[in-house]
Amino acid sequence: MATSAKMTCLDCSTVNRVPVDKLTAGPKCGTCGAKLSDGKVRELDPLTLDKAAKNDNTPLLVDFWAPWCGPCRMMAPAFAQAAQAMAGKARFAKINTEDHPKVSTKNNIRGIPALILYQNGKEIARHAGAIPANAIEAFVRKNAKL
Repeated sequence: MATSAKMTCLDCSTVNRVPVDKLTAGPKCGTCGAKLSDGKVRELDPLTLDKAAKNDNTPLLVDFWAPWCGPCRMMAPAFAQAAQAMAGKARFAKINTEDHPKVSTKNNIRGIPALILYQNGKEIARHAGAIPANAIEAFVRKNAKL
């Protein structure tokens, strides 16, 4: 089993190696000092998303959303609740498809909200539509290697 996991800092995009036994201890980025896994939802840009999706060993669940989307706004509190509940096990992020329209095409997003789960450098699962916090957690647990 690996003794360290790669985690991309969602603030500065630096790839960090974190000892597996320290993942739940609130590791910080070696470059900018930001917490790598604190149970908060981070807003991503396309470059950081690409880097994290290709490099991270830890599960990263990304919500593709837009501010005008009612179901996206409705699911936001549940997404934040699930992120807090899974702190140290998986990381949660959002990408605004209105601000970054090319990201929808690149990731084959047909409707929003859309959840894509990445781990070990690849997409491992996706879900379309708004779901409650417990279903978000179940989706991650079912598909990711925790």
